[in-house]
Amino acid sequence: MKRTLGVCYYPEHWPEEQWATDAAQMAATGLTWVRIGEFGWSRMEPTPGTLTWDWLDRAIDVLGDAGLQVVLGTPTATPPRWMLDKHPDMLAVDAMGQPRKFGSRRHYDFSHAGYREECRRIARLMGERYGKHPHVAAWQIDNEYDCHDTTLSYSEAARKGFQDWLAQRYQSTEALNRSWGNVFWSMEYDSFDQIDLPNLTVTEPNHPHQLAFRRYSSDQVVAFNRAQVDILRRYTDTPLIHNYMGRTLTFDHWKVGADLDVASWDSYPIGFLSDRLEGSAAFKQAFLRQGHPDMQAFHHDLYRAVGKGRLWVMEQQPGPVNWAPYNPAPLPGMARLWAWEAFAHGAETVCYFRWRQAPFAQEQMHAGLLRPDSAPAPALAEARQVADEIASLPQVGTATAQAALIFDYESAWGWDAQPQGADFEMFRLAFAAYGALRRAGLSVDILPPDAADLRQYKLVLSPGLMSLTPQLRTALEGYDGLALLGPRTDTKTPELSIPTPLGPNLAGLDVSVALTESMPPDDSISLEEGGRFLHWFEHLEGQATVFAKTATGQPAIMGTRHLRYLAGWPDPGTFDHIIAALCDESGVTTTPMPEGLRIRDTDTHRFVFNYASHAQDWNGTTIPAAGIHWEPLT
Repeated sequence: MKRTLGVCYYPEHWPEEQWATDAAQMAATGLTWVRIGEFGWSRMEPTPGTLTWDWLDRAIDVLGDAGLQVVLGTPTATPPRWMLDKHPDMLAVDAMGQPRKFGSRRHYDFSHAGYREECRRIARLMGERYGKHPHVAAWQIDNEYDCHDTTLSYSEAARKGFQDWLAQRYQSTEALNRSWGNVFWSMEYDSFDQIDLPNLTVTEPNHPHQLAFRRYSSDQVVAFNRAQVDILRRYTDTPLIHNYMGRTLTFDHWKVGADLDVASWDSYPIGFLSDRLEGSAAFKQAFLRQGHPDMQAFHHDLYRAVGKGRLWVMEQQPGPVNWAPYNPAPLPGMARLWAWEAFAHGAETVCYFRWRQAPFAQEQMHAGLLRPDSAPAPALAEARQVADEIASLPQVGTATAQAALIFDYESAWGWDAQPQGADFEMFRLAFAAYGALRRAGLSVDILPPDAADLRQYKLVLSPGLMSLTPQLRTALEGYDGLALLGPRTDTKTPELSIPTPLGPNLAGLDVSVALTESMPPDDSISLEEGGRFLHWFEHLEGQATVFAKTATGQPAIMGTRHLRYLAGWPDPGTFDHIIAALCDESGVTTTPMPEGLRIRDTDTHRFVFNYASHAQDWNGTTIPAAGIHWEPLT
């Protein structure tokens, strides 16, 4: 697999006489790909039906003539102003009933049939014109689904669509009432058109009502994406891609990814640390200019799986961003490190965002590879260095890991509807488990909730899965490695009710969750041999072997040789101890890592990344701050 670099470019932002110079400099930097077009609808169609392709034709030709391959984006994330005159009800509505307004981006409702048809139309027109263009080598569908919290809409279009979706799923209101437990509080319905969206209720809406709306809303994203995919498939055989985001759980990426050829994502490590991750003030200060050592790796592993083995980074942070609460500059070397980390985790391509920093509009403070005056920004030299290293380093492949983590979006929606603890959240729990595996020096594969074959893994973690799918249940029941389930795994039905018998319900695992308690941040459950549980603790019953206890003698881990259930949410040190013991038992070699140092193994090489702001030693090799070391595997 050839590794390549690219960049995001907006020819409509710059004088046309500048394009050829930009393209030549991109090629001289060692870039191969350039993404364009994803925000250009107002220039493609300035008035309804008036198509002005000439500028885009010339831009593609200029870039292609410089030896660059174009990723052409469909512009549906930024409908032009005339679109609202044509479809005034296309705007999404927030949970307080207020419509979103024109004046930024992503101002559409996934449920709006008229706008979806407009998207089919522009995709068809673009496919007809550019589907066989020799310089257009890939397509991006829309841009960053759910950015700015745009998956959920409480519009009239969503209400009617939801009612139809419910009628198809449940077939009768009697079945829906039973599934949702609507006898409680006299919430029963006589017809589907009585069912409103789950917002603006006096107190919390019924949890399965919320979960059903989340499923419906995710299905709208899948359908919206598929509408454009189906059109473009008629005109092109090149890869179709979407650029996902970090810590975005509002739609099922597994289902969106099933219709695409490549999963890409937009990696902004420093912005994520400030804006989207928990952590102490000391921890965030230590990694202020580098990002969390596990955040990027988690998403590389997740989206590599969503992409069925094919991963890109469509936008890689090159300098300060504009959208986080605080926006420091990366340490020197981080733009190189982030790119190589993506490659080590299987990425085919890393594209920096953006070529030149814009001097105007909302993102004018977002750095690029060039400054607004076209002078080189710091990341330009690092991109050139990565390009040189790609040319000199043999192909390294992507190895199958020894450990796997199961990750499920529907469970995230279930726990959003019924958190039971103010700080219980699916991503946070899964990320804690993933971090423990990484601190043990392990490479990790992330698997979908319907994973049917676990045989290639010695260790599997399945935290927080609301309800096991039939495929995963069968795989776990026949698994001869070591699987750690929980906490909060298989403790609900798919309709978010408590099952009878109590879960988890796995053949051969005589364990039940009898009582659940959540704990405030200043409380914890101490364990008999040291360590503690935070946030969450489940009282376990059953005849299975007790492998660990709390300080008061309650089971902390119960199970069998191959299946274990974890009763609580371990703090990081406790998680490290648990993972080390499981790895020792299952024959997985661990390498405890100092803070900030991380490993990723490929088919042929071991890569070591130093996220710390100081040099660290690795087996006699000093790795500088923001540095990388790789060595052949023997």
